[in-house]
Amino acid sequence: MNNTFRHTVPHLILDDFDGRQRVIIEQVVPELDGGKYPIRCMEGELLTVEADIFTDGADTISAAICCRPAGGGEWLRYAMQPRENDRWEGFLPVGKPGRYEYTLEAWIDHFITWKKGLSKKVEAGQDVLLDLRIGAVFVEKAAGRSPEPDALQLKTYAVKMLAPDQSAAVTAASDEALELLMLRYPDKAHATRYEKALALVVETPKAGFSSWYELFPRSWGREPGRHGTFRDCMRLLPLVAGMGFDVIYLPPIHPIGITKRKGKNNALVAGPDEPGSCWAIGSEEGGHKSVHPELGTLDDFRAFVAEAERHGISVALDIAFQCSPDHPYVKEHPQWFRWRPDGTVQFAENPPKRYEDILPLDFESPDWQNLWLELRSIFLFWIESGVTVFRVDNPHTKAFPFWEWAIATIQEEHPETVFLAEAFTRPRLMGRLARAGFTQSYSYFTWRNTKWELQEYLRELSSAPLKYYMRPNFWPNTPDILHEELQTGGRPKFIIRLVLAGTLSSNYGMYGPAYELCEHLPVAPGKEEYLDSEKYEIKQWDLDRPGNIRAEITLLNRIRKENQALQSTSNITFLRIDASAGHEHDWLIGYVKQSSDGQNIILTVVNLDQSNTHGGWLHFPLERFGIDAGSRYRMEDLLGGASYEWHGEWNYIELNPAVMPAHVFRVNFMS
Repeated sequence: MNNTFRHTVPHLILDDFDGRQRVIIEQVVPELDGGKYPIRCMEGELLTVEADIFTDGADTISAAICCRPAGGGEWLRYAMQPRENDRWEGFLPVGKPGRYEYTLEAWIDHFITWKKGLSKKVEAGQDVLLDLRIGAVFVEKAAGRSPEPDALQLKTYAVKMLAPDQSAAVTAASDEALELLMLRYPDKAHATRYEKALALVVETPKAGFSSWYELFPRSWGREPGRHGTFRDCMRLLPLVAGMGFDVIYLPPIHPIGITKRKGKNNALVAGPDEPGSCWAIGSEEGGHKSVHPELGTLDDFRAFVAEAERHGISVALDIAFQCSPDHPYVKEHPQWFRWRPDGTVQFAENPPKRYEDILPLDFESPDWQNLWLELRSIFLFWIESGVTVFRVDNPHTKAFPFWEWAIATIQEEHPETVFLAEAFTRPRLMGRLARAGFTQSYSYFTWRNTKWELQEYLRELSSAPLKYYMRPNFWPNTPDILHEELQTGGRPKFIIRLVLAGTLSSNYGMYGPAYELCEHLPVAPGKEEYLDSEKYEIKQWDLDRPGNIRAEITLLNRIRKENQALQSTSNITFLRIDASAGHEHDWLIGYVKQSSDGQNIILTVVNLDQSNTHGGWLHFPLERFGIDAGSRYRMEDLLGGASYEWHGEWNYIELNPAVMPAHVFRVNFMS
């Protein structure tokens, strides 16, 4: 038996490539799933791009990031620089909101290679007459690629490089002005371009930095017991703006169904005067493109949106793709729902819970294309009414391809639109929604409470690949979620979670009145739901009730707006705090953030124990900021109002939660 293996070499079709392209470009970062999904950035952000770039031999390489609007146009180029071990880095300043594409380009820079060789020969005392003639040819060719007056300058340099006086010729060849001209007009005849044009989505600044306040308009009637209207809610706008929030989020504002309407505390049967859950959308009065008549008219809503904008607030509208049994879609498009053998429509279930007032849409419907078009038209309808921010309810229970298509096509026409995914679900599903186009994502922050949990979660969110596509929005509570820590921790715990949410994440929000007033009673022991939930009844809120934390919320929001370091999430570094020598503190958590220009540095320290005072020694890494380890510097406590002079890298801190459970220091280095 012949055990010899024959190795064959694939036949190379030489016309299919240019073998003179000698530069290799590999391991580009950022690149998501082989370029399948776009990188997401904010307007004004500086995107760091890296790659392995190398060639055979010792020739000098030049490289650039190339960027242009998606679909074509002129490439803009930004130079890259070599770092270590053939790793290159460059910075791409992203433009206005919209869709772009970027790639990398690299080439052998024969002029710089020649110039380095010339310098070595001159230092060695060798004759360089022939070398100067070679260099002059490079310069003459560059003149042919450049417009006037640069072409004339290059030709002048070429003449000088051929001067009989070799010393003068070398001086001309070594002129930095010549090198700058040559870099401006490189010979890229055999340049290598990365094999992919990678997608880049640039979004509005509010996508990366925002403060959300949720309220139910129906609870703000001017008279006790009367259903509130959009006109009534206008009086809240100065208060919300004064607290520093820039997004007001409204739960669904549409007509509410009658069939199987839920009563107080999610009772299966509603009383005759109970309003029902506003997530049970649709009645004879309309569906997702209608306004609940007791809230007012569509014109009233548009007036509310316009007034909010005058106060610097965007109105975020809840989009919940589900229907009451009374929704017009059920009669007009029965094919969009699942029908059971008894002739009834399948309602939403999560055993043992039964949501009989809600009918899910069937994304496997044979009529799925018309369903997709109608659902997208809902967004477009409200965009025409002035809404550019949407909180999307349970998007993980709808088809992923729908979101990818809908968000992309909407943002092509309306790039300023923000989509927040309300998906408390498995990590891979949350990540897939973010890659599909959601601007922001609800997070697991509510259930990350210990020091270790918070640190590990933030390290995950601020590291690749998540930092390139998923923007967390930290909510310490929602109408659905009242965590056990808030049920038992008292007012100090509400402040603790407020400071953590607002300083760990650049986007955060709260179910406003309930959080502001430190509402903490659950519907039952062990349940993460509010007693007498506003989801099922009209509430009466007294925002001036003693014990509220409005002043603390207002102060924190002002600190966030005045300090650029807190307007990013991925720029976080956790610091060591020791309870005793060599033993890290379990209750004190510290972290530092620095603005992109390096000028603004914020150090936050939080006592996670709402009941006891804790102190410890904090290590502040001065070397990270280029400061001598023995330097003195001033720590301005933006929360407490005091200032402290620190010396060296280790300093003592102590926090009494009954006074203030956190420091938010602005670091001022002393000259």
